[in-house]
Amino acid sequence: MTRTRDRRGTRPAVSAGKRAVSPVVGVVVLLALTVVLGAVVAVGVNAWVLASPGPTASFDLSVDGDRSVIEIEHVAGERIDVESLSVMITVNGRALRAQPPVPFVGASGFNGTPDGPFNSRADSDWTAGERAAVSVAATNTPALETGDSVSVTLTVDGRRIAALETTAT
Repeated sequence: MTRTRDRRGTRPAVSAGKRAVSPVVGVVVLLALTVVLGAVVAVGVNAWVLASPGPTASFDLSVDGDRSVIEIEHVAGERIDVESLSVMITVNGRALRAQPPVPFVGASGFNGTPDGPFNSRADSDWTAGERAAVSVAATNTPALETGDSVSVTLTVDGRRIAALETTAT
């Protein structure tokens, strides 16, 4: 190894051909940190871009077991577009064989036409204060009777907006 003296002539120095690699390592580390930081920022920004939540509303459920009528009242909150609404009804933990295809007029498993915004001839906006009702036909299973536990789940575009439960009276 060739040694030279610095300006003061006291310290040995390494010749130009044998320099340390510290600057190169430093640049590589800074470049790696920049790439990692960029990836973290990109993931963070994408996490902020959330899908819009479904509408927010409150509902009341009542069930007449003698007449097999399920009634849901939109108590408060945003309007619900019935065209994008799905209704799932269960009786004692078992889903009805035929679910109401809201909005509808005359559907298999249901008697007559539904009341309120579930009727396809009504306005498709379900607003606070309106009631929607369906009458479950005797051909639909399980049968709906007084004392049964009835659950109704409302979803809009695949997002659950309400899960209601009551006992049929």
